[in-house]
Amino acid sequence: MEGFGLSKKLRVQLHKLALDKEFDEEQMEALLKAIYPKPGQGKNNRHRIKEAGAIAAYHQQTDYPVVKALLSDDAPQYKQLTEDQALCWVHDGRHYKKLKPVVPWHQEQLEEFRGEYWDYYQKLEEYKENPSQDEADKLAAEFDELFATETGYQALDERIAKSRTKKENLLMVLKYPELPLHNNSSELEARVQARKRDVSLHTMTEDGTQANDTFLTIVRTARKLEVNPYEYIYDRVSKRFRLPSLADLIKEKSLHNEDFFDTS
Repeated sequence: MEGFGLSKKLRVQLHKLALDKEFDEEQMEALLKAIYPKPGQGKNNRHRIKEAGAIAAYHQQTDYPVVKALLSDDAPQYKQLTEDQALCWVHDGRHYKKLKPVVPWHQEQLEEFRGEYWDYYQKLEEYKENPSQDEADKLAAEFDELFATETGYQALDERIAKSRTKKENLLMVLKYPELPLHNNSSELEARVQARKRDVSLHTMTEDGTQANDTFLTIVRTARKLEVNPYEYIYDRVSKRFRLPSLADLIKEKSLHNEDFFDTS
């Protein structure tokens, strides 16, 4: 809650009211109403308290594994969900593509740097196939050299400096080689839901929304695991259960990357 900018006075108040207690949604609303009895009062703080509580509950629960590293774009809603936060190189690279220099010299500088940028990206891809500490140290040093570049094109130099400040997050792959360097595949999966919504408009009930989300999740997950979605759903509906569950397949796949995980 301190990280979310809540005042010390409010944190002390919450400490007294909520320490070592678990709240369901109804109880949380009652707690917030006790702190902010007037309608509309403390709107932003209410939201932050809920977020902080949800994150704390996630990290302390034991029913599911707590993810140690997450790949995302730089959106703030992903902060603090995991111990380590990796950033998408494609999202970072798009900022360079948005630069539209008019001066020919600036155009050449931008083109040259973008070439070096993606050459370095390719080296990270190669590292993922054969990771080692020596290679990780070498790539970290190359990052410092690349993003210390000064071209004289102010907009480009400012953009390079911003990327440099994200070194730890952009190079998380050196710590977790199993992490992808971009999240395009996740974005493409989200677009499937968007296209479905475009065609079918929206569901009429909460149950319909849940059924739609569940079905799409099963289909897309099955395809990622190279399982025929139709055969899998038929196997479950018919109660034959001849095919392994998607959950078991995910666990089996994760075991192949076990050596890459920091389990300390």
